[in-house]
Amino acid sequence: MSHELLMVLFGLGVGLLVGATGVGGGSIMTPLLVVVAGVPPVGAIGTDLFYAAVTKTVGGASHFTKSTVDLRLSLQLAVGSVPAALGAVWLLHWIDDRVGIAIDTPLIVIVAVAIGLCAVAMFWQTLFPPKTRPERAPRHQFVAAVISGLIVGFVLGLTSAGSGAILALLLIAVFQLAPHRVVGTDIFHAALLLWAAAIGNMVVGNVDYRLAALLLLGSIPGVLIGTRVSVRLPALALRMALAGVLLAAAGSLAVKAGLPLPPVGLVVWFAAVAVVTYLVYRRVRIPAPEAA
Repeated sequence: MSHELLMVLFGLGVGLLVGATGVGGGSIMTPLLVVVAGVPPVGAIGTDLFYAAVTKTVGGASHFTKSTVDLRLSLQLAVGSVPAALGAVWLLHWIDDRVGIAIDTPLIVIVAVAIGLCAVAMFWQTLFPPKTRPERAPRHQFVAAVISGLIVGFVLGLTSAGSGAILALLLIAVFQLAPHRVVGTDIFHAALLLWAAAIGNMVVGNVDYRLAALLLLGSIPGVLIGTRVSVRLPALALRMALAGVLLAAAGSLAVKAGLPLPPVGLVVWFAAVAVVTYLVYRRVRIPAPEAA
């Protein structure tokens, strides 16, 4: 299979997941580019951010027209997340200039940890969903939004790992948004944040435009197909599958970074992730008698 076709298929697969679940694009694409395609981590992160910015813009515009975006909260989050993302991009470029390829292994480890945390957040949100309450802005909302944005922006700018699951959890638990506005606000803010991080990477030359075009060639139809398919598939199963894929990807990145794990050990890790994912899915789908 040619390299170009492989990149288009990567885009298609990730686009299907994003369209069907709403999250997971950046968290999956960077490991694919690093582990499978052999793209250097710094270039994979920059290209992934540019590619994700384009796809999220389409989704954000769609949600904005449907009035599912809390515009004020999105802008407040951006006050913290945009400068944090730009600062992370500059820090990554500064370190890369001074140590070169020596940054690759530590950066892969950081990406693996970020992706693993994102998967854990998805499992946690599924097992222990925050109680939804009537929408009410918390006290000191601006301060809480800026701090939340700083954390999410720095992690995304440094690793490109999608912080959508973590931010969605914050939007429900801290900002008490109604469920139908969580996805719209998350995606709209992500578009703002991703463009800031993408422009920063474009300025420092970390974006492979040809690679990004190949990814978009597959992801745009993938997102459209995934959006249509999502209404026919169980959302819980899709989210659990995505969380499992993220955990498996984190393990693959750890091995890429030099974790002394033989191929058999990696297979065992994949099997363990599959078992955990199934057990969590079964626990949520079939509650205990006392819970029911």
